[in-house]
Amino acid sequence: MDKFRMMFQFLQSNQESFMNGICGIMALASAQLYSAFEFNCPCLPEYNYAYGMGILVVPPVWFFLLGFVLNNNVSVLAEEWRRPTGRRRKDPAVLRYMFCSMAQRSLIAPVLWISVTLMDGKSFLCAFSVHLDPGRFGNRSSPAVPRADLERLLAKVPCHDVFDGHAVVSREAATRYLRCISQACGWMFLLLTTFVAFLVRAIRPCFTQAVFLKTKYWSHYVDIERKMFEETCTEHAKSFARVCIQRYFESTGGEMTTFHSQWTHDKGGDKVDGDKCSNEKDKLLGIRVQEDMNKVLWNWHRCKPPLDIREEDLCHTKGSGCTRRGELHRKEWVSYYSKV
Repeated sequence: MDKFRMMFQFLQSNQESFMNGICGIMALASAQLYSAFEFNCPCLPEYNYAYGMGILVVPPVWFFLLGFVLNNNVSVLAEEWRRPTGRRRKDPAVLRYMFCSMAQRSLIAPVLWISVTLMDGKSFLCAFSVHLDPGRFGNRSSPAVPRADLERLLAKVPCHDVFDGHAVVSREAATRYLRCISQACGWMFLLLTTFVAFLVRAIRPCFTQAVFLKTKYWSHYVDIERKMFEETCTEHAKSFARVCIQRYFESTGGEMTTFHSQWTHDKGGDKVDGDKCSNEKDKLLGIRVQEDMNKVLWNWHRCKPPLDIREEDLCHTKGSGCTRRGELHRKEWVSYYSKV
């Protein structure tokens, strides 16, 4: 159990490694899901194209959305996008960088699914079998077949167990032809996605290196600030609950509390309890009322402090807005210059 806890803490502290691992698992899951998927073409002219294209398009969209769902930065992006401006302006470049970073990871599993599907060729064969040219794969000595019957016959090409038109169309030749086109499309798709990924990952930072570093830095800052704020709120909530429970037991203890206090005083426990109590009160950061905590949380969402940590420009919330600390403690200075 300790090993799993340490591993989970490591993954939490290394968010990028964790998300890369999730993307790798999703990619393997997509390949495994396709191998376990039972492909059943309807073999009907009205449904072959819809079924084949659905197998090619719908699972990648699902994997893409699942990648966003499993990414913890989605909530960070939504919070940063929807928050009021306050004293901290919103940088659209940072929001675009965060979205593009999540989208790149979420696209791994869909790209793998589309590649595997095209390489296998079953969905492509099912979708485009009706559009085959009968003159290329047909038997010229066979009698003429009406167009409607020919479409129904071509729709059965992917289904070897129900195909009954060997005298009209060579099923093996048509299957090989469509699978060859499907594999060619798969390799072209892989080449295109690899080339685009190369352009995005390698060439883009070379032309906009300063902007790239700035957006990367502030996107990491937004994520780290949110985590530290949640950790601070968690520590405050623990200290708040501990002090409340301690005061509750002290107020309802009665004689047992008096006896315990006398015994700990004899053992020197007053000093230890006093130190613990003082430590817990220090963690409260001066916020000891529920309404004050609600105001702090509301002001954090409504008016975050500016990204300026100089002492004279530190910002704190008061009431419903933000004021500068320098404005509250400003002093007047008069300088005299001598011309002698």
